[in-house]
Amino acid sequence: MDVRKRLFEIRDLRFLNFNSKLMPSIDKANMIGVKTPQLKALAKELIKSGESEKFISSLPHKYFEENQIHAFILCEIKEFCKAAIEVDTFLPYVDNWATCDQLVVKAFEKYPQMLLERIDYWIETGHTYTVRFAVGALMRYFLDERFSEVYLDKVANIISDDYYVNMMSAWFFASALVKQFDKTLPYFQSKKIPKWVHNKAISKARESFRITDDKKEILKKLRRR
Repeated sequence: MDVRKRLFEIRDLRFLNFNSKLMPSIDKANMIGVKTPQLKALAKELIKSGESEKFISSLPHKYFEENQIHAFILCEIKEFCKAAIEVDTFLPYVDNWATCDQLVVKAFEKYPQMLLERIDYWIETGHTYTVRFAVGALMRYFLDERFSEVYLDKVANIISDDYYVNMMSAWFFASALVKQFDKTLPYFQSKKIPKWVHNKAISKARESFRITDDKKEILKKLRRR
């Protein structure tokens, strides 16, 4: 399959104009304008035809949509070790929040202890979207029955000037307040979280319908100036 040719055949210029505004980190010239369901369908077609391995070995890709297809192929990998290797290879090329956040790999949820080792490594890389991916994985898999305050510490200790890292950290802490309020609240009371992340997380949490009004009032008083 000539993936790039297929992408240009189904492009939607109106969607391109809309989507490019949501991706300030990507040059519009590196976007084609294809919607997510079509990209997922192409990824599945490549997997079914046996051409996915060849496609994911062709890094770096030129277009945003090619990176999206790459991510959707990795999402379908069921073996942890293979998934980890492929994700490690791909993450340095991820250059936007959408590809990062839509990379939800099926194999990772089944092996939480092995995943934690990769998360520590990803955080240490310092690469914007690799760190964002790591925090997203902690938020997705470790705030429910696997929860430990250790995971709050991991994110609280991330010091970054990058908007996309800090926004994911804020999202993580807002989710932690929803799911583990009593154990997360002390991190705000003791100011363990970087100030911008602290305030943004409070704002996001106070917008949630899953947090009671009395808890929202508590959080309101903890905003930092």
